[in-house]
Amino acid sequence: MIDTHCHLYDKKLFHKLEQIIDNAHDANIKKMICIGDKLETSDKSIKIAEKYKNIYASVGIHPHESKLAPENYLSEIEQKVNNNKVVAIGEIGLDYYYNFSDKKYQKPVFMEQLKLAKKLNLPAIVHCRNAEKDVYDTIFKSKHRTGVIHCFSGTLEFAKKIIALGYYISFTGMITFVKELENVIKEISLDNIMIETDAPYLAPIPYRGKINQPAYVKQVAEKISDIKNISIEEVDRITTKNAESLFKKLAN
Repeated sequence: MIDTHCHLYDKKLFHKLEQIIDNAHDANIKKMICIGDKLETSDKSIKIAEKYKNIYASVGIHPHESKLAPENYLSEIEQKVNNNKVVAIGEIGLDYYYNFSDKKYQKPVFMEQLKLAKKLNLPAIVHCRNAEKDVYDTIFKSKHRTGVIHCFSGTLEFAKKIIALGYYISFTGMITFVKELENVIKEISLDNIMIETDAPYLAPIPYRGKINQPAYVKQVAEKISDIKNISIEEVDRITTKNAESLFKKLAN
């Protein structure tokens, strides 16, 4: 399996990173993508990816951080993309739930990073919370058609619209305790789905309330297999194929 979204530099994980990686290996998690959410954590993600063969990185500025984006942030991101372990631009997107950065900062920073991803022929890893219409409209206008809505928590209608644009949707441990997401999983083809932890956040049942880690992506796969009434081996095979199709460097 592949954990397509985790934050291994987080202080809750980094101090025991060797153990976290061993746990992932024991749970049959073969690869992980460490996600940058600002320039500093993008650099940290790259350093971790350079040290471990089975870890990759993404670089980008999260909507929460958009008001703090330096003037030259796009050129800095583009420079970081030159590293051969960087597989995507992200985590980018819109968050109107917390609104830590005003929309006037979030929207242009999201669009600019999507355009950069298109220019560099890289997938985008997109955060969407209480912002489905604007996320869809921005992706549509950007003409960028390769990416994933990570930690999907939206409606079936949004899932279908975003898939029609060429994007995948990725599920976290939320699916083990948010009943409303089960129908989305039932109605969407496994060919459009990836799995992730978003560690150290959103630990699945039976670990809810504890610090999440990549090993627990297995519980996400198990829940999808239960909902779809298929084997976990099938979930493993197809979601891995999807991740390697989107993040092409993973397949090397």
